[in-house]
Amino acid sequence: MVIQIDTREKAKAIKQIVRTFDENRIRHYTSKLFVGDYMSLDNPKLIVDRKQNLLEVCSNVCQDHDRFRAELKRAAECGIKLIILVEHGEGVASLEDVIFWQNPRLATSPKALTGERLYRILRTIERKYGCTFAFCEKADTGREIIRWLQKDG
Repeated sequence: MVIQIDTREKAKAIKQIVRTFDENRIRHYTSKLFVGDYMSLDNPKLIVDRKQNLLEVCSNVCQDHDRFRAELKRAAECGIKLIILVEHGEGVASLEDVIFWQNPRLATSPKALTGERLYRILRTIERKYGCTFAFCEKADTGREIIRWLQKDG
């Protein structure tokens, strides 16, 4: 397996991911991707888009909504299955767990998304664009990327 890493991924942020690739003897290189952050050359129709946590996802669906939606739409139009891998941890292992997430921004902004509202938005996004939201601990991100990219689609 050879993994292409998008150029917008910051080297410092993905140091542990790259180490996991190296430990598993998975070749990798950095080059701009059309959508997402990680793609196996064996299956360019399955791409992983890494998100740091649910706060980043909230930002994507609120402030950056047009840009995020455009990326989802590009992937869907090209037949690309996008896996949005959220490194949240802290009791969020599935999309259903998002319902119970306590957004720390609710303390300062009453308009911030609740976990239940974010869950409904993400379910709609999955249905509309055919993507999948997946969750992992930050320490497991490299292994999860490998696991997802080894799937047939």
